[in-house]
Amino acid sequence: MSRSDVPQSPWWEASRHADRRPFLLARNRIKKAMRAWFEAEGFCEIEAGQLQVSPGNETHLHGLATTRLAPDGVPTPLYLHTSPEFACKKLLAAGEEKIFDFARVFRNREAGPLHATEFTMLEWYRAGADWQIVIEDCLALLRVAALAVPTDHFTWRGHHVPFAAEPIRLSLAEAFDRYTQIDLLASIGLDGQEDASHLRAQAIQTGVSTDESDTWSDLFSKILVQKIEPNLGFDAPCVLHSYPMSEAALARRNPSDPRVAERFELYVCGVELANGFGELTDAVEQRTRFEADMDAKQAIYGERYPLDEDFLAALTKMPKASGVALGFDRLAVLASGARRLEDVLWTGVV
Repeated sequence: MSRSDVPQSPWWEASRHADRRPFLLARNRIKKAMRAWFEAEGFCEIEAGQLQVSPGNETHLHGLATTRLAPDGVPTPLYLHTSPEFACKKLLAAGEEKIFDFARVFRNREAGPLHATEFTMLEWYRAGADWQIVIEDCLALLRVAALAVPTDHFTWRGHHVPFAAEPIRLSLAEAFDRYTQIDLLASIGLDGQEDASHLRAQAIQTGVSTDESDTWSDLFSKILVQKIEPNLGFDAPCVLHSYPMSEAALARRNPSDPRVAERFELYVCGVELANGFGELTDAVEQRTRFEADMDAKQAIYGERYPLDEDFLAALTKMPKASGVALGFDRLAVLASGARRLEDVLWTGVV
């Protein structure tokens, strides 16, 4: 029997808890230091409700469904949220300007050393702010986390990245050129139309396996996962930015280049830590994106989630803003030197 096949004792068994406790205490120090940073920046901490009419409307995100019963027994389907994003943006529409939330969130179909069904997502939003400002927030919070442990580097699976290393910033187009010699934007017209055959030919040349049924987004994802992400964040924190419009999610279009969106992700030690946007406030465009994503989810997984009409209504009142979702548990793992996500979760993984 291999070591991986040996059943583990429960997370509450004393010796196992003692083994994890240094990482748990480091997690607490990081959270305390981050709260102090946000308060010094003038943010207000909020607590988004976990029960929502929609868990989110991205194709590959999966929610946990539940049912609320009225006193007369009439059922209403609800979901545990995959992110506090919808609620946070409603608060921006209500007049809040700087908010953050250490939110408990829930995602189905996710498990592994860096995944759990229930975890903590740190989200924050700045009304009136350019997306470059929240990129700087991310980098500042890396330093806050490292100093709180304290440590001078982030660690994951034998890789060590000094927290003080000068961050690397790469657009998706630059990353594709650097690691695959693919001209990504050559397969996207100025009108936003994507040429899957053009990208497929380039993907095949780089050794990526493709299928005739692959859409442009399928090809993009395959290349990103196989050829780009394995190179990110090993020498220094890496900000990957300016995603193609088909991957915009809830980000607005970049006014300087209509082919890309104001979206970025932060990588450290090859681990995706954060996903941020210059936020889209066009409710009509957001509805179109949601419906397209739900059509894709229906085709791939045989299910779809309702749209949060209240959220779409709030977008019409929401000011220009930028925001970030950061995997707090993942950051605690990398800063504390933990071996897996479970090491920094106080009550273990269900």
